[in-house]
Order: sequence, then structure tokens, then C-alpha cells
Amino acid sequence: MIRLIIFGLLFLGSLLTIFRAPTNLLWYVSILMTEFCWVFIGMIAVLIFWRNGAPSFQLWGTILGLLALVLFFVPIVQAYSLSKKLQKDFAKAFPLIKNENNAVPFRPIQMISGIGSAKIDYKTVLYDKTDGLYLDFYPSTKKGSKPCIVVIHGGSWAAGDSKQLPELSSALAKDGYHVANINYRLAPRQHYPAPIEDVQQAIYFLKNASSELQIDSSQFILLGRSAGGQIALSAAYTLPEKSIKGVVCFYGPTDMVWGYENPTSPLVLDSRKVMQDYLGGTLGEARDQYINSSATETVTAHTPPTLLIYGENDPLVSPRHGNRLSVKLREKSIPFFELYLPWATHAFDYTLNGPGGQLSTWTVRKFLKAVLQQSNTTISSNHINHQQQQQLVRTPAKPYRFSFAQPLQPPHEPCVIDDVSSRIVIYLCVFVFLTIKIFARSVDARDFVHEHPLTAIFFHI
Repeated sequence: MIRLIIFGLLFLGSLLTIFRAPTNLLWYVSILMTEFCWVFIGMIAVLIFWRNGAPSFQLWGTILGLLALVLFFVPIVQAYSLSKKLQKDFAKAFPLIKNENNAVPFRPIQMISGIGSAKIDYKTVLYDKTDGLYLDFYPSTKKGSKPCIVVIHGGSWAAGDSKQLPELSSALAKDGYHVANINYRLAPRQHYPAPIEDVQQAIYFLKNASSELQIDSSQFILLGRSAGGQIALSAAYTLPEKSIKGVVCFYGPTDMVWGYENPTSPLVLDSRKVMQDYLGGTLGEARDQYINSSATETVTAHTPPTLLIYGENDPLVSPRHGNRLSVKLREKSIPFFELYLPWATHAFDYTLNGPGGQLSTWTVRKFLKAVLQQSNTTISSNHINHQQQQQLVRTPAKPYRFSFAQPLQPPHEPCVIDDVSSRIVIYLCVFVFLTIKIFARSVDARDFVHEHPLTAIFFHI
């Protein structure tokens, strides 16, 4: 019976590899189920040979275990398939960039071998005395004047700090970039555009300290996650700063008006309240704030190259934000690349060793090389013909999608994926629970409860 319960729970958890989490708690669980799927594959491989309880319990436990095993392999299979196309797709988006095939986008063994990789020591520096804002500076491991990546944390514009998800910062510092993870003023005490001003102040500080820190003051890249993704895009698109050579957005909202009109499920996040705190009111009260903070409304001919990375099973920020921005970038002929991970949820890059972490890190590295190489070689419309310009903004092929995944809706239709996924997950949870209940009331159940008192809960619920 215990074996049946364990396999039942693992099966329910494995559903999060193909469906969006219907609640906030299950969102956290989904990160573990998708990016640490190898752990649960190992658990099932061990438990499948454990014989416990009546033969009927063993049979159903084995069935649920095998189903869970298949689902836990979904992120690995999808990541492997996507990695085979990713290099070609990126080369299509940036055809004038040298293609260095010295790294494979996804290696299954790295999910285990990458654990415990060395971290780069950082130093915390005060960059804004007026507001008491600090940044964590990760120096490049390579000597000489190097570009600087400014990392902007997430947290619904009201939480989080520069210590959030430091693994990528260490990885990029090892690659030869300086990295500055910044703090910024938070909502609801501060509203947009305060964080944008903080990004500008951080760049100003880093430029003034460029000699001491050995920063190439002409080359900055902005990288943001979630709310930080919105800040990074808005800063890169609106600040009069020519040193910003590119921007990376991990699962960030790009169209604040559309986001308010199509809120996240309240079981996951009260997104309208979050946006009101950040922008200073409802859409009706502060419409200009919503428009001005939307990357989709601030794209110009001078917008820097953009990298968009989203998980298609993200319950907090719809991947359609990326779809909507890519339409605007394409209209303005801005070089960009978009990566959609079919199994991934919000904050999938919690670990760089998981399927999503590996693919996104590889793509970030390629993007940084591409835009900085483009900057160094001064590629412009004066140096390339019209056909080459069109190649630079050519949309990559659609990423591999698992057949069970709900396809993205057309760009201007209401999104109903969350409701569908929620219903399916709930129905399957009820089915598995009732299955266990039926067997718990079987002839052998009373004797089993005497041996395992904790399972008595299935008799009384």
C-alpha cells in the first residue's frame, strides 16, 4: 500500500511535466519535477522492484510508476530533441556570426555531473548613495577590459534581491564577462519608472569605475528574470544609452496592458494587484504607465538585439508575452532570437544543470558572443545588403513541442491554457485518489492498516 501511495504521488507530480501548475504551491513543485526529473527517475527505478502489499496493490503501483517514469523522461527527451535544432536555428537568426561548435546545448550527464560546480567570489558595492542601493560584482576570470552583464532580479517588482539565482552570474564570469547583479527600488513604495532609473544609475556607476574594475564601458548587456525581464527590456528600449548592446529577457512580461487584461490564475498569483502596486493604479487609472512600461510599445529602429526565453508551461507569465514582442521586433527588423521550452515552468533556471537550465545557458552564451562580436565588427546596415538584413531578423524554426503540450494560441486571442490544464490536473488527481481509495477498502486493507497506521487516512476521507 505504501508503494502504491508513493507511486501515486509521483504520478501526480509527473503530470507537471506536461501541464501548467494550477496553484502557487504546485508551481514550486513543478520546478523540481521538471528540472530535477532525474532524481525521480532514479527513485522509480529503485521502487519498481520493491514488493509491498497485496498483489493488486503491486500491480496498480507498478502501472502508476511506469506512467510516471515515462512522464519524467519528457523534459529530457524534449531537451535532447530541441538541442539538435537549436544550433541551426540560432545560426539562422544571426547568420553573420561565427558558429563555434565547441559546446553541446544539452548533455543529460550534466544534470548530475554539474552539481557542485565552483562559484565565483563577488564583492558587494554601494552604487547609489541616495537610495542606498547595492550591487554584487562578479569579476571576469580573464584579464583585460571586458564587457559587463547587468543582471536584474525578479520578484513581482516587490521582492527579491541581487543574491537571487547566482549560478548564471558565476558561469558568465568564468566565460570572461564581468557581471553586476543589482538591487533596485521595490513596489509598492516605488513605482515605474524607478527601477529603470536605478538601472541607468548602475550603468553610470560602472562606467565611472570602469578603470578600477577593468570594464569595457562601451559594452553592456542587460539580463533580467521575470519582473526583472520587464525592467531590462524597458531600460534597454528607452534609455538613451548607446553602450547597451543587447538585452536578455527570461520569462518577463512584455505587454503590460495585455497582461492586465489577461490576468494570471488567482490560485497562482494575483497579477493585477502586483501590477497595480508597480504601476501606481489600475489600467483605467494609470493607462499611460501600462503603455510606457510595455516593451511592445517602445520598440524602435534603434532597439538593441534581444533574446527572449520562456517556458510554455509557465503559470505566472504567459509565454505569449514573448510572441507579442517578437511580432514588434520583426516589424522593426531588429535582430532577435526566441527560445520556448515546452516542458518548462517559471524560474526553470533555478539550476543550470536541468534541461531548461542547460539550453537557456547555452543560448545566452551564444547570444552574448553574437551581439558583442557584431558590436566589435561594427556590423550595420551600411555594411550588409538588404537580403542579409532580412536574414538577421529571420524567425527561428518553431521549437520541438511534445504532442501532449497545449499549443500556443494565436497572438491576439484570449489565453485559456491555464483553465484547461487546471481542470485536467484536478481530474487526474481525483482519479488517482479514488483508485487508491478503492483499493484501500479492499479485503486486505484492514490487516494492512494494522501494520501501517498512517494509511488509515484513506479509510476516513
